[in-house]
Amino acid sequence: MSKLSTATRRLLLGRPFRSDRLGQTLLPKRIALPVFASDAMSSVAYAPEEIFLVLSVAGLSAYAMTPWIGLAVAFVMLVVVASYRQNVHAYPSGGGDYEVVTTNLGPTAGVTVASALMVDYVLTVAVSMSAAMANIGSAVPLVAQHKVLFAVLAILLLMSMNLRGIRESGIAFAIPTYAFIVGIFVMLGYGLFRIYVLGDQVQAESAGFELHSEHGEILGFALVFLVARSFSSGCAALTGVEAISNGVPAFRKPKSKNAATTLLMLGGLSIALLMGIILLANKIGVQIAEDPATQLVGAPADYQQKTLVAQLAHAVFGGFHLGFVLITVVTALILVLAANTAFNGFPVLGSILAQDSYLPRQLHTRGDRLAFSNGILFLAVAAVAIVVAFQAQVTALIQLYIVGVFVSFTLSQIGMVRHWTHHLKSETDPDERARMIRSRMVNTVGFVCTGTVLLVVVVTKFLAGAWIAVAAMGALFVLMRAIHRHYAAVAQELARDEAEAGEITLPSRNHAVVLVSKLHLPTLRALAYARATRPDILEAVTVSVDDAETRELVHKWQDSDVSVPLKVIASPYREVTRPVLDYVKRITKESPRTVVTVFIPEYVVGHWWEGVLHNQSALRLKGRLLFMPNVMVTSVPWQLNSSDRVNISQPPGSAPGDTRRGIIS
Repeated sequence: MSKLSTATRRLLLGRPFRSDRLGQTLLPKRIALPVFASDAMSSVAYAPEEIFLVLSVAGLSAYAMTPWIGLAVAFVMLVVVASYRQNVHAYPSGGGDYEVVTTNLGPTAGVTVASALMVDYVLTVAVSMSAAMANIGSAVPLVAQHKVLFAVLAILLLMSMNLRGIRESGIAFAIPTYAFIVGIFVMLGYGLFRIYVLGDQVQAESAGFELHSEHGEILGFALVFLVARSFSSGCAALTGVEAISNGVPAFRKPKSKNAATTLLMLGGLSIALLMGIILLANKIGVQIAEDPATQLVGAPADYQQKTLVAQLAHAVFGGFHLGFVLITVVTALILVLAANTAFNGFPVLGSILAQDSYLPRQLHTRGDRLAFSNGILFLAVAAVAIVVAFQAQVTALIQLYIVGVFVSFTLSQIGMVRHWTHHLKSETDPDERARMIRSRMVNTVGFVCTGTVLLVVVVTKFLAGAWIAVAAMGALFVLMRAIHRHYAAVAQELARDEAEAGEITLPSRNHAVVLVSKLHLPTLRALAYARATRPDILEAVTVSVDDAETRELVHKWQDSDVSVPLKVIASPYREVTRPVLDYVKRITKESPRTVVTVFIPEYVVGHWWEGVLHNQSALRLKGRLLFMPNVMVTSVPWQLNSSDRVNISQPPGSAPGDTRRGIIS
């Protein structure tokens, strides 16, 4: 079994890495931008489309508001970028929102942010992969028809790549990210050049359709609510802005300055792309409907609605089909890279939370390939479940997505306001105080803006699906606090002080019990080892589940030269575990200061299927004995011949965890 699992792990993951290979290459700004900006850049691929989709409910006339909604989103993005520039200067250690909030607002607020970030990471993978399949499906109909399947396969592929320990390669991230940026700018520039310089009539394939309003003319409060919901969907463009604050240690010196500059570049590029896509889409008459079959009057019966970016590329490049394909490919690539950002961030956050005793300790350790394997597996399983549950529908997933983002944004900015207020109390230098006051003002504006957006998001999207994200964050919060209480209680229980150390007394006697099923070599070894421990009382015990077999065992025992007495325990119901437990319990009850040591002979096998055929009773018995006070359990192994093949074929240091222990060189 061990060899099979080891071989499978090596085939899937590759050879293990030494611990001293855990290094991090410092990045210049030109490489750090694509490494940390892929998530934010990818948001530009679907955020404008979500604005159009929400407004489509009110009909074509509502599209006139898209530029103003885009400007509002751009303003919030500028505020968030300016706010996080203060974060990277104040907290260059790379702790991110969790560190900022925990330090300044306390552990309860920190766990709240952590739960929001964890939900956000899962949804980042689900949304990015679903959007990637939607873009590929615009060029390849087969993918559009089986979007869920391809999204799940893509997540599993990305999971396997990260389990192999593939690090964020600067060039690997730079090429697709810069290709996306350049490709979108070329598409926007060429489209505007054709329209305003060449005078071409550039029209989207959906421009000739009539967009039918689902609810007739929408006015008054209903229209305000619709615009607010469209704005909240467009704010998905802000996701990923915080990634740079988590990666400050990866920048070249001066780290904070370079990170702040990169963050400004990211904000400028995102706003330019966002507004360019919205304005060009309005100009060429793109129409995006939630239900094309009923809303797009005049569309063919077999009409397959393309994404917003795909419609722009198809219209701008016209007969140049290669241009359309290239835009589709680079858009899909940037979305996949955004999902990979979550595969880097989620396991690290899980490791930090595990170190702080808010998640199971298994999430804190690295696997053979120096990746946080358990965190990667958890993220992949959760993302696959979300994709399947929501059928890879980006519009449905967006309703859940940005709640967690703006919870972390808002609490982070409140934490930064408190950070500057605390430092202003002890700062006496006038210039430094003036800088801190400016920073506090920026973070205050950031807190007000992100808090307002959070309120709009919750109000407009709560019934549309945001309640699921809120419920998930609440459940994670309760779970993490429960785990923390458990670890704290265990630590307190196991803590050793002088008073308690004096209360620990040696047992008065050691009563050794060797469990016997047959008189064979494993039993003789167990008896010999038990005798070597020099117990006060040594006895062999067998449970009678078959009278004939028991009589035969007793006769062989009496005829042998074994001097240890054999005690037979009756079992009228043919159980083994319960009679042994009752017997051991009786011994401990009669003499509370006596320690009972139970020796269990066990087979060591070389094939996985042999493990199913042996040791099952021993496993059950050990599992029950471990819960009994004053009882020690000792396994006495007997290696069968099949176990020799493991020692020969399996090299030393190939057991699970050997990399962490430094065995593999």
